Amino acid sequence: MGIFTNPARDEQGNELRRRRTDQIPFSIIASDMTVIGDLETEGVVRVEGRVRGTVRVGGQVLVAAGAVIEGDLHTQEAVVAGQVSGAIVARERVELQATAVVAGDIHTPRIAVVEGARVSGEVKMDSGADAAIGDSHKS
Repeated sequence: MGIFTNPARDEQGNELRRRRTDQIPFSIIASDMTVIGDLETEGVVRVEGRVRGTVRVGGQVLVAAGAVIEGDLHTQEAVVAGQVSGAIVARERVELQATAVVAGDIHTPRIAVVEGARVSGEVKMDSGADAAIGDSHKS
């Protein structure tokens, strides 16, 4: 009998059901961590450290101020306050905060850029972002 095999129960013994938001995996790359290699998940990733490789996230990527991604980023939604050296392909939207630095193309149907953010590359806003992320996620 393991402690993780039994479902959680309330005071009356009824099994507790998880909220939909509790089921979305959430991962953090801490500020003192470097990941070398591709990163892939269906959930949400907050990058506070450094990633050297392609990042594929089904949900949302949060790139904190001071964080660095050296590689392409494929996701549903990206919120960038740090640095990305590579293309960003987002099915829904990209938000570049004032401290963001992007050296690469951005493909997304919607984008928000806060004054101070820097982009060295093309910004392409069309429905082609759906096809581009779909193709890259299959490989």
